Amino acid sequence: MDPRRRTAVALTLLLARAVYAYNWYDVGGVLPLIGTQFSIGTIPRGIVLASFLAGAATFQLPAGIAAMRWGNRATSLAALGAMGAFALASAASPNWIVLALLRFGAGAGAAFFFAPALGLVTTYYPSGQRGFMIGAYNAAFSVGAGVGLFASAYLGPEVGWAPTIALGGLLLLAVALIALPLVPATPNEPRVPRGEVRRAAGPVVRSRALWALAIGGGGMWGGFYIAAQYFVDFAHSVHPSWSLALAAAAPTVMIAVEVAGGPIGGWFGERSRDMRRPIVLWGIATAAILAVVPFLGLVPGVLVFVPLGFADGVVFALLYLVPVYLPEVQGGVLAFGLALENFVQIMIGAALAFAFALVASGAGYDWAWLFAAASTLAFLPALLWARPQRGFGHPRGST
Repeated sequence: MDPRRRTAVALTLLLARAVYAYNWYDVGGVLPLIGTQFSIGTIPRGIVLASFLAGAATFQLPAGIAAMRWGNRATSLAALGAMGAFALASAASPNWIVLALLRFGAGAGAAFFFAPALGLVTTYYPSGQRGFMIGAYNAAFSVGAGVGLFASAYLGPEVGWAPTIALGGLLLLAVALIALPLVPATPNEPRVPRGEVRRAAGPVVRSRALWALAIGGGGMWGGFYIAAQYFVDFAHSVHPSWSLALAAAAPTVMIAVEVAGGPIGGWFGERSRDMRRPIVLWGIATAAILAVVPFLGLVPGVLVFVPLGFADGVVFALLYLVPVYLPEVQGGVLAFGLALENFVQIMIGAALAFAFALVASGAGYDWAWLFAAASTLAFLPALLWARPQRGFGHPRGST
């Protein structure tokens, strides 16, 4: 592909990724308003958040299989439309149960976008340039998530939670229409015939390195999600004098800093002798930050979210970069491999997010944040299960 055309296509996918992310986090900014309208407590609000994750996790593997069969382009663009439709319908929910079910549907649409779109991005760039682009892909998520969280916290009290969520759905449908004529299929994109899907998926499912990454990053996935989604609700409960927009400042800062952490982490990680080391180091730092969150005021609370955001960007750039260099996750099965990794991490993260709500409801937010810190650390040792993973700068690959 001509470099200028490739850049235009990549920017279109990054825009889609950002709008997609808006629809992950817009509910977090208006969660107290939803709780007030439907007269629900912490646990039902936690179910509303977790239902989206449940949908995203449940359909990760079907999304990977769909990408094997019909290609990354068709799968990812159809996903934008489906996610947008469910997000728009969520705004008309008459009660929290219907809202949770529709958020499950939006999560299912999100599952069909993530891995196929990432697989599409990586096929446009050669080795040595993929780390930066994977980091940029995650940075686009951070941009959209930050806008979604802060904008929803600001717009929600002004126009209501339903129009705020509806805006996300409309933006998704619009970007799907924009991407349809602009994003081409990869020439000679490998497809897997229906009868060979199981055989092609076998080596991916048996990949020790992939499972180590998936499990080892699961605690961090949950920790970052909790910090981004629950801080507004936590601050609103513990510091009632803070407005929703003010409470959203800390996670918004975190998400904004991810924009730098993703490309930087991806570029250096691709040239690292062992990409597991920075994941572990930043994972330990993440746990330490989460442990002190409930004991900080507004200003120091915002400041500690700066390194937390950088850690988020670095860690997930590396977690999604490593599979690109695994020999068993190549060609037509790359999207399936990424989907498997994301499936495991989302399942762990969803369970931890719901457990966080249970702990907060029963023992208080202080213990809940300590739980988030401990669970972030608990899964890191799984990374030892994989051999050192080298990047492009060390072309022998895994050792």
